[in-house]
Amino acid sequence: MTDDTTKLSKGQLAYEQKRAAKAGMSLDDWMKAKARKAEDAAKEAAPKMPKKKGFFSRLLDKAHQPLG
Repeated sequence: MTDDTTKLSKGQLAYEQKRAAKAGMSLDDWMKAKARKAEDAAKEAAPKMPKKKGFFSRLLDKAHQPLG
């Protein structure tokens, strides 16, 4: 068993074993796949860098700023 499974209570472990059996995987493989899915979801939820404004947008922004 991996570290993930040692943190689970008996009930949680039984639940995860049932889900792994239903998916046709071993418990270790199931927990690894579950962790990978969680990482992928976290990466997608991470804020993305804002897109740089285009040339004309930046030019108009400068034109609207006061001189000085």
